[in-house]
Amino acid sequence: MSIKIIGTNKRAGFDYSLKETFEAGIMLQGTELKVLREGKVSLSEAYVAIDGNGEVWAYNVMIPMYAFGNINNHSESRIKKLLLNRVEINRIHHEMKTQQLALVVTKIYFKDSKVKLEFALGKGKKLHDKRESDKEKDVQRKLQRRDYND
Repeated sequence: MSIKIIGTNKRAGFDYSLKETFEAGIMLQGTELKVLREGKVSLSEAYVAIDGNGEVWAYNVMIPMYAFGNINNHSESRIKKLLLNRVEINRIHHEMKTQQLALVVTKIYFKDSKVKLEFALGKGKKLHDKRESDKEKDVQRKLQRRDYND
């Protein structure tokens, strides 16, 4: 299995404390796939939601228009359907509602020849939580430097 990462959401780990990650297939149009092969995608504002019918959708996954496209070119901010089985959807929905978590897109990648979207259950961080995680990162860096220099 070869994995080629197309794009990552660097803000996800900073704005949310991520609990558990999930992998889902994503329904794309032909020109979207061509643009993803070029490595162009923006996940900075992307999130996942489950609608009333139990279907999972990805919002704000910005895939720019294909440069050589014609009238059949895709819309940049098109809502994309995610492919998960019913048991996974029910489990995610239950955890989301009971723990008041959000579904945040973390990365999009090729797994063999299929496009996969990784998203995570996360709880939003407050400003003091962000400062605390920065302090922990600094301590870890200092410890690694000390171990490396010894």
